Parts: sequence; structure tokens; C-alpha cells
Amino acid sequence: MRGSKQHRARRALTSALVLIAIALAGCTPARMPRSAPIVRDAVPVSAPEFFAADDENLAASLPPYLLPEHTLADLPPVPRDLLDRIRAGMALPELKNTQVDRQAARFSSSPESIQNTFTRAIPYLHYIVGEVEARGMPLELALLPIIESAFEPYAYSRVRAMGLWQFMPLTGTQFSLKQDWWYDGRRDVVAATQAALNYLQYLHDKFDGDWLLAIGAYDCGEGTMGRAIRANQRAGKRTDFFSLKLPAETRQYIPRLLAMARIVANPEDYNLTIFDMADEPYFVRVDTGGQMNMTVAAELAGISTEEMYALNPAHHRWATDPSGPHFLLVPVESVERFEQGLQQMTPDERMRVERYQVSAGDTLAQIATRFGTTPQQLQMLNDLDAKAKLQPGDELRVPSSVTTLPEKVLLAAARADARTRITGSYVVRRGDTLWSIARRSGMSVNQLARLNGLNPKAVLRTGQKLDLEGKAATAAQRATGSAGS
Repeated sequence: MRGSKQHRARRALTSALVLIAIALAGCTPARMPRSAPIVRDAVPVSAPEFFAADDENLAASLPPYLLPEHTLADLPPVPRDLLDRIRAGMALPELKNTQVDRQAARFSSSPESIQNTFTRAIPYLHYIVGEVEARGMPLELALLPIIESAFEPYAYSRVRAMGLWQFMPLTGTQFSLKQDWWYDGRRDVVAATQAALNYLQYLHDKFDGDWLLAIGAYDCGEGTMGRAIRANQRAGKRTDFFSLKLPAETRQYIPRLLAMARIVANPEDYNLTIFDMADEPYFVRVDTGGQMNMTVAAELAGISTEEMYALNPAHHRWATDPSGPHFLLVPVESVERFEQGLQQMTPDERMRVERYQVSAGDTLAQIATRFGTTPQQLQMLNDLDAKAKLQPGDELRVPSSVTTLPEKVLLAAARADARTRITGSYVVRRGDTLWSIARRSGMSVNQLARLNGLNPKAVLRTGQKLDLEGKAATAAQRATGSAGS
């Protein structure tokens, strides 16, 4: 078990007290789940043979809850700390490595950043630890979002990776993370965690059970990792992570994770103090039964709109996706209130709709833009046929004003618009290659080549027109300053 001497001593003392009490009760110790209390049955402690008549000194030396007249239910609770749980489940190799040393020194030079990161982690870390632990994976993996996103749910990289686990668009799609105008599953705390752990387990199996290779491949891609391994095999070299020729970012990725694990295991070695984190759930996943206004949801839960979006960052509009998923994460203490309020609301109250009177010249698209929604959503709200014509004086149900959306949510919505706005084509510029265009477009070279009937090794001509997938078109055009035609 990795951890400080103080942590090990505290756990050993607690375990010893529990075992003594169980022995006194004539019970056989049983393996209990982490979430279970030590003992809650009122089993009488009856061990008269333990206390000789003249052994008053021994009796006086024991804490009160171990005396015969008490029950095991009187035992004090074992201190529960989430970071202790992580320490107990660490299983990656402890390497003496100068790169790890260097990264640990870098992290420890910014104690405020570490505290801020763990503060941001509070709503998410207990869930992630539980999921990693349930799969029998090393609990260092629960620290990966520190390296990926610093536990910032709206983290967005220069290559358009997103969320706590920093999924790229294509990888997210491969792992069933829905991405549309309303919702981006790459930022969904539950869905993205499941996808990330599925991906890591897949990589672990692919690379013969080597967790360092699997974690490195999570960063650089399984193709890059596979090619690096094969190159070393051909050269008769070692194929462990630190022997491979990998991208610079990936070469730092594993040392950063191992360094953070060292710091969490023994913060006092780095003159750091990481505050205790309660080992208890922060949120519950609640079925809303349908689309819901996010501000209304926050009010029902008795929390701020900012906190509701922070727990549910995949929803980047004023309401949840009409086509689902119909779940929201709600703080544990708010669940009962939230569910009771939900049962009492009418559909209009759930969506907080207003009435809008159509003026001459209005179109459904114009009205949708004005109220931060889509023509399709207005059709659903008003039970309109797709070909319906608006007439001046018609009254439409429209969503209430969305000007109070948090800034991060508005930015996420703008990025979603840029990704999904059009289906178009791209005009090749000087220096473009299939690889560079595919990368900017969120596709593989093979996908782009197949879409355009080209050989993946084809040389492009300046001015040549390529078809792009709808989700990728705008991003590619903006990245090069070229407009679709």
C-alpha cells in the first residue's frame, strides 16, 4: 500500500481496534465493502474470561467502547477519506525515474494549483474512484483527469478535445458519446467516465496488460503506440514505455501521472498538504422523464444555475436535449426536494415557456435564433408540421430568455455551433495534405480519402475541392481561413 507513514499508522490502529472488538464478541472477521459501516448490529460484548478479577489495570487501559457492558455498535466510525482510498488502491509501478522526479518537483512548486485542482475535483472524484475500483483497475487512473483537464469540466484543447477526460470528436463517437446541437457527451461526467474506462481497458488488453503503454496510448492513440513498439522490436530494443520513441507530449504524460500519484500518496514528502475529501457520493443521477429547462432544474434542486451546469456540463443550451438523455446529476442533499418538485410541474413549467405573437415577415428560423433554440424545437413545442406557414398574429410557445446562461455554457454552445452548422466542401490550399485536412476535420486520412474516392497517399492539387463530413466542415474552414463553396 502506498501512503505516508502517518496514514498507514492510522489505518493500522483503526483495524487493530476493530479486530479486538470482534474477537471480544466471539465473531469471525468478514470482508466488508468499503461503503459499509464497520458494525451496526447490537451484538453484546461478552468475554468475562478476558477480564480476570485482579486485572483492573488492563480494563482501565481499554477505551470505553471495548468494555464488556458495551456493544459493537458503540465503536467509533473509521475515518473515511477519499484520498486514503485512492492510496490503498494504487497499483502502478513505483519507478525511480528522473522524468517523474522532475514532474513531481514541478507540481509541488505550485501548491495553490494543486489545491485548486482538488477543489474542482470534489463533485466528480468520488464517482470516478468508485467506477475505477469496481473494474479492478489501478486507482491512479482516477487521477488522470488532473493530467487531462485539471478537473475543469469545460476544458477545451487546441485540437478540440473536450471534457474531464478530453475526448476528441471522432474517439467520442467511437465510444458512443452523442454530440449534437443540444448536448455533447464528451463533457457528460457519467457517460465520459464510462467511455474513458472502456477505452483504457481496451488499450490495456491490446497492449498485453501493460498499463503504462495503455495510458500512453490513451494520449497519443493506439496507432502511434503500436508503430513505436514495432519500430523498437525491429531494432531489437526494449518495448517498455520509457524506451519508445513517442511524441513529446506523450513522453511527459506518464511521468506527470506517476508524479501526481507520488504526491497524493505522500504529500508531506513534498511539503504539501492536501485537504481531506469525504469518501461519500456528491451527486445522484435523476431521471427527469423528458426535456427540462436547466434554470428550472437548478431552482428545483435549490442550487445555482452555475452548479447545475457544472454537474451537467454536457448540456450546453438553455434546456436538456429533447431526444435525451433525460438524466440530470443532482447533489445528494437535493435529490428528495428535486424529485418531489418534478412530480408537481406541468410541461410548460418544466420548460418555462413564454408566448410570442408572430409579426409580418417572421420565419421559424428567425424566431428560433431570437430565443436561443432551433426551428425543430419550436415545431415540437407548438406541434407544428415541418411545412407549416406562420401567419401574423399567430401565437407561439417559445423558451424564456436565456441571457442568464453562464459564460462557459455560452462558449460551449458557440463551439457546438461551429462544429455542426453546415455540410460543405473544402478547397485545397498550398501545403495542404490529406493528413493535415483530416486532422483539422476530426477524421482519419482513410475516412477523408474514402469520402472523396482518393488513394490515402494521394497528393492534392491547390484548388482541388474535397467533401467533408457535416460536423467537421466549419472547423476545417475556420482553421485555414477558407470558405466552403
